[in-house]
Amino acid sequence: MSALPPLTSERRERALEVLLGPDLEPIVDMVGWSPAPDTYEVGSADGSARFTRAPGGELTVESVDGQNPLAVQDPTRFGDLESERKTPHPRRHENSYPNGYAQFAQLFDHPSAPDLCVIHSASHNWEDQGGHLGEHGSLGIVQARAPFIAAGAGVASLGLADIGCRLIDVSPTVLTILGAKSEAGATMLSHQDGEVFEPLIAEPGRARHVIGFLFDGANPNVLHDLAMRGAAPNVARLMAEGTACRYGALASLPTVTLANHTAILTGSHPGHHGILHNAWVDRASGQQVITNSPATWATSMQWLNPGIETLHHAIKRHFPGAKTVSINEPCDSGADYSTFELVRNGQLPEPPPGPDDLPDATERFVRPSKDYRWASRADHTAVTQFCSVWGESGSTPPTFTWVNFTLTDSAFHQGGPYSEMAAASVADTDARVGRIFEQVERAGVWDDCAFFIVADHGMEESDPEVRGDWDAVLRDSGVAVRDEGYGFLYLP
Repeated sequence: MSALPPLTSERRERALEVLLGPDLEPIVDMVGWSPAPDTYEVGSADGSARFTRAPGGELTVESVDGQNPLAVQDPTRFGDLESERKTPHPRRHENSYPNGYAQFAQLFDHPSAPDLCVIHSASHNWEDQGGHLGEHGSLGIVQARAPFIAAGAGVASLGLADIGCRLIDVSPTVLTILGAKSEAGATMLSHQDGEVFEPLIAEPGRARHVIGFLFDGANPNVLHDLAMRGAAPNVARLMAEGTACRYGALASLPTVTLANHTAILTGSHPGHHGILHNAWVDRASGQQVITNSPATWATSMQWLNPGIETLHHAIKRHFPGAKTVSINEPCDSGADYSTFELVRNGQLPEPPPGPDDLPDATERFVRPSKDYRWASRADHTAVTQFCSVWGESGSTPPTFTWVNFTLTDSAFHQGGPYSEMAAASVADTDARVGRIFEQVERAGVWDDCAFFIVADHGMEESDPEVRGDWDAVLRDSGVAVRDEGYGFLYLP
């Protein structure tokens, strides 16, 4: 294949005519594009807005035609489980799109950004992905909002507090908890879009060790509710001893897995760190890039932009001699120990036990569900690796340890965020966190540890009756299109 040809305004306008027409309105929430450098437009069936970015980064709305799709940017919308469930599948006028202008602007900074970025509606059920009952990827608040809970050494104890931040704020906040300092005007990482989330900081530098857990795809309102009802006692312990952000931490666009794993661990948006989506087109070659796949996880960081530091790099730069660990995480650049480094070296981890012998696995779901079983076995291996690294005789525990748990994403997708399967996945993951807590206690450093729980995006219940595929409609209308990662449209 060869480089993608320049986009003509005629091809874009023809595609927009189809995408923003009444036939696709149930599944297309809005579409964003960049007609010129630092100029952006977002359109929906109800109206459009044009905004620009000044050299200093300030974003200004230049014009609105009809209803501005990004008019509502309230980060507190649907801030508890009751209000979330009262408005299932919120339509555009009911939804909220926090940081919406900045989200589109950062995306189109990437040289391989799509010609059009389609944001699917809250109700859309991805039929070609198996008709998941739980969905994400949209800019809407429920799909963008991830949990953020922190506790331990140096962390404020506010309980469930009416606060929230962004996923790109996690890395600079962790560095501050550990006591990293930068000169005035400098950032803590080589490139940094995020900021230190000050409400979480009680005593900078108090923690000697930080352990981060990613509950992939966990809906924060569901997680908070299960913890408070006693179904996730280890999560509840962190909430009681530390701070849980009621309004969570907002994912970057696109609100998908590897783009936001990398956003968390670099403090940068996808358009800047380079892992643009789970799949996209490299414009220079015309080749498809796939990063979020079992076949590519181990090598996905080859697409990380040059000069981008991960939290692993930054910790070792700020604290010479520090050791960092990355467990079950594709974004592992700079880690001293990494699951996927073992894979790259041909050192596959020991196979986990089967479902009959697998601890902390709900039998009702681990037996019949292939995805639940696979994720449970992967997460069991993650606990085994953690205990091995932290249990090394005579060694100092790592300064930073990152553990990626995958089961919640599988279960929230398959059963939906409010399902018994989703609740079981939280309980199973919580039990695995408890095993890690036991290992930390055995290491004798509990009082010197800070802990946090985060996710890469939220999860929203879709409507099984609202299905459809816009790229098929485009092709039937005579518009040639490559739809990558679901929603990144390239118009060759």
